[in-house]
Amino acid sequence: MSYRNKTYVAFASEDIKSYRLMEAWRENKNIAFDFYDAHDLFISRDTSRPETIKKNLRERMKNAKQIVLLGSPDAKRKGGDGVSFLAYEIQIALEFNLPVVVAHLDGSRGGNSANYPKPLSDANHYTMSVSFQPTIIKHALENYAGSFATSKTTGERIYLASVYSGLGL
Repeated sequence: MSYRNKTYVAFASEDIKSYRLMEAWRENKNIAFDFYDAHDLFISRDTSRPETIKKNLRERMKNAKQIVLLGSPDAKRKGGDGVSFLAYEIQIALEFNLPVVVAHLDGSRGGNSANYPKPLSDANHYTMSVSFQPTIIKHALENYAGSFATSKTTGERIYLASVYSGLGL
């Protein structure tokens, strides 16, 4: 088995700008946000066949210890359609029993079913919903993801307003 130390960021193709913003946060010396991106492994070309892309996605996710899903209406639609690459990524995340942090691009802090793909809500899986901000995403990756394996909790969870205010948000 591969050494799992990466964060896999899953998103609808329409949300690529938000993924690029996360990469910029990571590179910005004034923002305390870092992740070992699983997208750097097993690169597929746009011209690759769907089977090859899926194989590479699976290999990337074998190196992931956690998932950040960029939550949006497009992610909900594609993540639940059963045929898109995002739907496949969610399927693999559930198969590998990986902790999933849903970072809502609309800024919602209380969870948001408008951004939540059906396979995640239907699964008996423990997820954490946060707003799309580097500080709270980092907090969730350091706290929720670390306790995921030992938790008996299932379903979507959110942080209280006091957690956000304690982080200066």
